[in-house]
Amino acid sequence: MAVSIDDLTQGTIALLRRAIETNEPIDIVERGAVVARLVPVPRPRMTPDELDAWRRERDGIAEEIGRSWPEGVSAVDAIREGRREL
Repeated sequence: MAVSIDDLTQGTIALLRRAIETNEPIDIVERGAVVARLVPVPRPRMTPDELDAWRRERDGIAEEIGRSWPEGVSAVDAIREGRREL
């Protein structure tokens, strides 16, 4: 969908709602050329509680790996070594 700058200024709220509902970008046109694009932000796939739980789990895994990680070995070195073994 494309709208002129005049249509944008007169119907901003309606256009924002349309972008949210359709999840499609809206091109803003001036003198026949697209000068801007209104793009809806994707909605999160997880609720805030689910995201917090995922982060806690990720942090727990990182701590577990850190406890057994050999001192003086970087992640880059470990990946390089693993690639050599393949």
